[in-house]
Amino acid sequence: MARKSLLPTRHVRAGAALAALALGAATACSGAGGGDGGSGKETVTIATVSNPQMQDIEKLSAEFEKDHPDIDLNFVVLPENELRDRVTQDIATQGGQYDVVTIGTYEVPIWAQNSWLTDLDDYASRDDYDVADIIPSIRDGLSYKDSLYAVPFYGESSFLMYRKDLFEQAGITMPEKPTWQEIGQFARQLDDPDNNISGICLRGLPGWGEVLAPLNTLILTFGGRWYDEEWNAHLTDPETKEAVQFYVDLVREAGEPGAPNAGFSECLTSMGQGNSAMWYDATVAASSLEDSSSSTVAGKLGYVAAPTVQTENSGWLWAWSFGIPETSKKKDAAWEFVSWATSKDYIKLVGQELGWARVPPGSRLSTYEIPEYQEAAAAFAQTTLDSIESVNVEQPGVHPQPWTGVQYVGIPEFQDLGTKVSQEISAAIAGQQSVDEALEKAQRYAEQTAEDGGYK
Repeated sequence: MARKSLLPTRHVRAGAALAALALGAATACSGAGGGDGGSGKETVTIATVSNPQMQDIEKLSAEFEKDHPDIDLNFVVLPENELRDRVTQDIATQGGQYDVVTIGTYEVPIWAQNSWLTDLDDYASRDDYDVADIIPSIRDGLSYKDSLYAVPFYGESSFLMYRKDLFEQAGITMPEKPTWQEIGQFARQLDDPDNNISGICLRGLPGWGEVLAPLNTLILTFGGRWYDEEWNAHLTDPETKEAVQFYVDLVREAGEPGAPNAGFSECLTSMGQGNSAMWYDATVAASSLEDSSSSTVAGKLGYVAAPTVQTENSGWLWAWSFGIPETSKKKDAAWEFVSWATSKDYIKLVGQELGWARVPPGSRLSTYEIPEYQEAAAAFAQTTLDSIESVNVEQPGVHPQPWTGVQYVGIPEFQDLGTKVSQEISAAIAGQQSVDEALEKAQRYAEQTAEDGGYK
């Protein structure tokens, strides 16, 4: 069944937009690729994000190299914002430094449209890979014109994580489907700076994939939006302002210290070390929080659906995934790694070597049928799967929208637009300007982007 394009139907200058951004900053990426050094081996260079699951795969890569003695793996592990910048620069300018890139549901359809990614259908259709086992909504998000251009390492939505012990001590009961107003009340009630416990952790770090990821879900469920169907910007609408003001006030009054510099990694540390009572973020975080070797709160957490206001559901949809650039001269070797890293066998390897709670979630249906995983991930597995399957990527908010996506606007220019807007939001969280001032600037950026991109 054909699916709605993830790109808007209006004029899209995808190649020009991203290539221009890349050329403007393509000064610092030379030297990342690994040569073969005349050894007879192929070196596959993998650009990836410094999240726990990616660090796990680097630890386990010796298993791959043992079974593939003709392939060496070279990992380039970067913070999320830097990864996006460097990979975009390389792929848009056809630099060819990377054989495998870690990208998501935002990049895949845009880059596939530009012929920057290898069509993986022939590779993934091999019987031993079992592409039909990939969670359908995740597979759809990584496809363009019904062809697969990346495969998921892990998939995620977003949900609310909370300390059951602190809630019990305070006499608070967490609803299965809380509202944001309830979460705000709970956070202020549980905020305990004298004991180094924030009521909640929320991202404040600039970046379209950092602070804007959770914030955009609030904007949508509060009834706000970025654009209407005619590409008029709506970032100063009352509903959008209400959502952003709520978020900024909450993180300033009951959030973590240093919030303007806190992204996913910082909130993971805060929650995992017992310094936050709640955290609204990616479902994948539960895998790390329930790992007792690194988390002090393993076994003390509860997980509920993303809080809402006007919509029935409010979680995002994302998948950190592996794609193979068209510029790679080692596509077959790259696929050997990609297929191993996203296989059923890799999931079992993680479970056996590192613990079943550490298994990359949200990618394969069969993961949720493994008895050991069901037991280890009992606290969060079903809520994760339900969250992923409940996302409406075509109309996640109150209003129709001319693109597909929740926590981003599915146009190539959003990478730059989102970064600018996120910087204004972070400045408001830091108290450097008001929310109204931040959104007035954001509105101008959004209007200019729509006009310059030819959407209006």
